[in-house]
Amino acid sequence: MDRSQLAARAHTAEILAREAGRLALDLRDGGLGLRVQRKGPQDIVTAADVAVERMLVAALRARFPGDAFLGEEGGSIDVGASAPCWVIDPIDGTSNYARGLPHWCVALALVVAGRTEVGVIHEPASGALYAARRGAGATRDGEALRVRDDADLTTAIVDVGYSSRTTALAYGALVSDLLQRGIGVVNCGSAALGLARVADGRIDGYAERHLFAWDALAGLLLVEEAGGRAAPFLREGALIDGSEAIAATPALYPVLCEAMAAHGD
Repeated sequence: MDRSQLAARAHTAEILAREAGRLALDLRDGGLGLRVQRKGPQDIVTAADVAVERMLVAALRARFPGDAFLGEEGGSIDVGASAPCWVIDPIDGTSNYARGLPHWCVALALVVAGRTEVGVIHEPASGALYAARRGAGATRDGEALRVRDDADLTTAIVDVGYSSRTTALAYGALVSDLLQRGIGVVNCGSAALGLARVADGRIDGYAERHLFAWDALAGLLLVEEAGGRAAPFLREGALIDGSEAIAATPALYPVLCEAMAAHGD
C-alpha cells in the first residue's frame, strides 16, 4: 500500500473516530446506549459498543470495500489474508463509560502485512484526537507528541492494566515491585487511553499481561511514533488471540520489561 492510500485511510479514520465519539455520547446521554450485558468479571458490553462498531464498520466498508475488519464486539470480516485490516475498539473503557466516568475512548488501527501502519484514538470527554502513521510521527489535535524525557524513576508513573485474564496474585506482585522501585502506579481502566497518555508525556509507561489487538495497536503505534519504546505485539496469532503489552519512555522501558518478566502468571 502506497503513502497516498495510507494517508487517505488515516484521514478517514480521524473523521470517523470523532463521529463515533459523538454517537457514543448521544447514546449515553439519551440512555439508549447503557443497556448492559456481562461478558465476565469486570467485563461488560453496552448497546453503544455494538452500535458504534457497526457504524464504523459500515462507514469504512463503504469507503474501502477491499479492506478486512476485526472488531471487539462484531468479530471479523475477512476478505483475504493479504487485505489491509481495520482493528476497531468502539468504546475502550466500557465500564467507565457506563458509570459516567471520563476515561474511555474510540480506538482504530490499520494493520497492513502484519504491521500497524495507522493508529487513531479519540477521547470524547476532552475532545482530544490522537493520531499516528508509521514513520510520520504522532500528534494530539495536530500538535506533535513526544514521550516524557526524565530518567528519574522516582518521578515515573505507570498505568498497569488488569483483567480477569491476569491472576490477582501476579498483578499485585507487579504493582508491589514497581512501588518498591519508587514508581507510581495507576489504573485508568482504558488501555488505549493509557498508551495515548504515555505518548503525550502525561505518564511514563503502560503495562498489561494480556490485551487484545483492538485495545493495544493504536496506542502502541502512538508511543513508538512519539519516541517511546514498545514490546513487539503482533507475534504469530496475536491479532486474534492478543498478547502482552509493554510501552514506555526509553529510560523506563527496560525496567518495566524486567518487572513484567519477574512477575508472570
